[in-house]
Amino acid sequence: MTRFGIEEEFLFLDEHSLVPVALAAGTRERITRLRTGGEVTKEYLTSQIECLTEPVSTGADAEAQLRHLRELIGWHAQEQQAIAASSGTPFATTRSSAVSPSPHYDVVAEQLGHLTHDHEVNGLHVHVEVLDDEERVRALGRVRGWLPVLLALTGNSPFVEGRDTSFASWRSILIRRLPGSWSPPHFRDLADYRAGVQRLIDLRAIADAASLSWAVRISERYPTVEVRVFDAQLTPEESVLAALLSRAIVLTDDPPPAAIGADVIDASLWTAARRGMDARVIDPTTGEIDDARTVAERMQGVIAPALRELGDEEWVHDGLARLRTDGTGATRQRRSVEQDGTAGLARLLRAGTPAPHPAPAAPRPDPHGERQEPAPAPAA
Repeated sequence: MTRFGIEEEFLFLDEHSLVPVALAAGTRERITRLRTGGEVTKEYLTSQIECLTEPVSTGADAEAQLRHLRELIGWHAQEQQAIAASSGTPFATTRSSAVSPSPHYDVVAEQLGHLTHDHEVNGLHVHVEVLDDEERVRALGRVRGWLPVLLALTGNSPFVEGRDTSFASWRSILIRRLPGSWSPPHFRDLADYRAGVQRLIDLRAIADAASLSWAVRISERYPTVEVRVFDAQLTPEESVLAALLSRAIVLTDDPPPAAIGADVIDASLWTAARRGMDARVIDPTTGEIDDARTVAERMQGVIAPALRELGDEEWVHDGLARLRTDGTGATRQRRSVEQDGTAGLARLLRAGTPAPHPAPAAPRPDPHGERQEPAPAPAA
């Protein structure tokens, strides 16, 4: 069965003001040493953390790992009166987050300049294993047309600077300012893809292929297609839903009726970022414009054979039904603020990374007294 991996990003927020706070000295080092059932790593800013699952084959395995990792960082957040928030952007900010020490992040920060100061964003990235080089390029082409509706389903960043942005995904708008972002062009083959990436590097728009911000790209480290269009999700179930949709799209080898230009996909991504499930977006099965809910239903129908073969049909059906009933993360964030202000939002965010009691166990040392290191995983 085709494996997949999930990367989730979190911002540590002060539990009262909901502004980003740097992790206390030594906290990230303690968390990142714990590598049982997934991995925790540092992210771009000192207020961020990233959780990576191991390669998995089922939604149940993915959810179990995500719950374990979220409890782990939730406990450490509680220790310093903070919330590990799985939201695309923080509710408010002081723009004081520092860049994490790293040669790669130093290059990124130099490239972004002043943009770094309000680039406090969390994404959800899904890696789908595709072993053949050329097939990864073809899979990239299959995913790109569905990017707008995938974003419409997963917008979860409605606030910035303590205000409602009127967008479902403000994170997407912030990402749009970066070169090599949103929809990739259509590529004929791997050579065409490599040439397109190299042009961006030659322009010095990006430092290297790993700096691409396309909403879907080919991983430089693993034999995977990496779907990056999603905001960070409030719950593990929603993250797994995004992953199972991504896997089924990658594996559904039904070519679209006509090539769709990146300009049309980008325009649809903008409307999806703005209005979420109320947006009008491109339907890659027809090349026509329709409302996001209708396009989501068509997508579900197109990928149904893959979902059925993988055993994911019921999970996806139930997940999409929950979204129709409860709303996306952006809808629920707004609802919580309307009902009980920032205290209500704090409860909603904390529920996504609940601190376990008692605290999670420390990793077991190996017989030589050193921690166990996992094998490299496609989710990293």
